[in-house]
Amino acid sequence: MKAEDHCTAISNWLRAAVLVANNGILSGASLAIGIAAASTSKEAIVLAALAGLAASSFSMAAGAYVSLSSHFNLEVLI
Repeated sequence: MKAEDHCTAISNWLRAAVLVANNGILSGASLAIGIAAASTSKEAIVLAALAGLAASSFSMAAGAYVSLSSHFNLEVLI
């Protein structure tokens, strides 16, 4: 493996991880704040935050997979 390939793989992985973490924190906090403003029940807030966290995790994982696999396919074709 050439050094350029190694750096590209690490930078793609790092970019995807930062984007997923950023999206997870922002969407989870926004959802929890919105539910907390509408409800006084701790259980509802925690349940909604966990459901939102799971949904955003699966969504971002699928998006990152599609993005990186299409990027890889593009590099292979070129």
